[in-house]
Amino acid sequence: MSPVAFNAVVPAAGAGARMGGTTPKTYLPLAGGTVIEWALAPLLAHPGLQRLVVALAPDDTRFAGLQAASDARLLSVTGGASRAASVAAGLGALGSAVDGPVLVHDGARPCLSGDEIERLLAFASDPAGALLAVPVRDTLKRADGDGHVAATEDRSGLWRALTPQLFHGGTLRDALGDATDSAITDEASAMERAGYAPRLVEGDPANIKITRPHDLPLAEAVLAMRGGQLR
Repeated sequence: MSPVAFNAVVPAAGAGARMGGTTPKTYLPLAGGTVIEWALAPLLAHPGLQRLVVALAPDDTRFAGLQAASDARLLSVTGGASRAASVAAGLGALGSAVDGPVLVHDGARPCLSGDEIERLLAFASDPAGALLAVPVRDTLKRADGDGHVAATEDRSGLWRALTPQLFHGGTLRDALGDATDSAITDEASAMERAGYAPRLVEGDPANIKITRPHDLPLAEAVLAMRGGQLR
């Protein structure tokens, strides 16, 4: 594995309203664990991980009961009202350790592979940072206000952003600013607005984000195919 030492921040303060129900999507059951346990597992398994900060909702009472929460490298903080605010809170909790490579991974992405982490860490010294992404393969349609096709869009050069995303923690902290800009939808967009051009590193299309109920059986199938187990 890569000898690069890194820290990680995992924003997990969202409610996941599109999933329905009262349980936040990060705590939904998945393959003998929960979504967030699977999201954290490949990071915790990497020998280069120094510290992992999970940003939680203010009223979270579930995380402390997970086995992963007892890992000495892990600490939790209260997240913010947006993803950017939660990431900023996580970076703040790193203290002086923020001045080095930081991976930011979604707490609702349970199918990250160790190989993807390795490919990303290969660019840990790039001042512009890097992110996992996959090229857009499907034909893209733009809709009009009535739900009809208005145009077919050119997909050449388009990529779908995944996580983790890797940046120098201090640079990302500065790019996020006060974390109130609604145009910041991921860490790479904050870096772009600060004048950087992050590198696209091809990830695995199976690295899906849990957003709707049908994503859970897909994630379970991926994990079963890999034969992985929670530590």
